[in-house]
Amino acid sequence: MGKFLLRLLINAVALWLTDLILGGVSVVPYERDDALASVLTFLLVAFIFGVVNGVIGNLIRIVAFPIYILTLGLIALIVNGLLLLLVAGISDLLGFGLQVDGFWWGVLGAVVLGLLSWLIGILLRPITKPR
Repeated sequence: MGKFLLRLLINAVALWLTDLILGGVSVVPYERDDALASVLTFLLVAFIFGVVNGVIGNLIRIVAFPIYILTLGLIALIVNGLLLLLVAGISDLLGFGLQVDGFWWGVLGAVVLGLLSWLIGILLRPITKPR
């Protein structure tokens, strides 16, 4: 449970930083002037992203394994961009959350989000590692 919450927080912070860096990827809270609503929105979108990536993403990676080999893994950029667009669609149905301005913004957003999550995870690893 602790790893899940830490992963959720890492993804939420990475999503927030992606929102700040990229113009085509943004997170819209359900109440615009409320800081708590913004934090909860980032956490909810990070949760949705984790579920979509964990369930649908893994299923796609298993089924499309030969394509991953043929493209030397470059198809992962497209798959991750499509997954980010799917999260944007799900959060749009909920009335708040992630907005992506197009397919290529989704691909770029997925790359930036992945790199930031990886970097934050690396930075937090010495803190979370048992002695």
